[in-house]
Amino acid sequence: MTDQTPPPAPDAVDAIAAQWNAVRPDLSTEGMAVFGRMGRISRAVTDSVTQVHATHGIGRGEFDVLATLRRSGEPYTLSPRELTATLMLTTGGMTGRLDKLERAGLITRSPDPNDRRGLRITLTEEGLGMVERAVGPGVEVYQRTIAVLTPEETATLNDLLRRLLASAGG
Repeated sequence: MTDQTPPPAPDAVDAIAAQWNAVRPDLSTEGMAVFGRMGRISRAVTDSVTQVHATHGIGRGEFDVLATLRRSGEPYTLSPRELTATLMLTTGGMTGRLDKLERAGLITRSPDPNDRRGLRITLTEEGLGMVERAVGPGVEVYQRTIAVLTPEETATLNDLLRRLLASAGG
């Protein structure tokens, strides 16, 4: 917040903290307020991004798989284990997503040439096109959300969140 920017009006999280402070004045509610806001922001932005991806005919979970393959660089191929670790999914959850993406022609599964028991998951041309069309509008949702902050505030917020994430073991 710059010196010229007025403080924001109290929000629903302030009301919740005030209620707790009234009935349990011994509790420190600052952490509750911080994480309450982070959770509400995350839900709202995730819902918006999910809607954007839906307009491209893909669900959020499937987009995450396609985006992970795309970010890996050419040839856009990873093992199921690498995908599972990156996306923090169970193997069962990953299998369901891969099945759906394969049926849609967005990925292929092929034997791993270096491991007889392994598979390689590869983005198809159609999958690459899908992720390329969907990623920009999804990222724009995030950019619109942080547009109320100055670049310096955004950098500070990122630094603070990085510290919190590290302290939480993430």
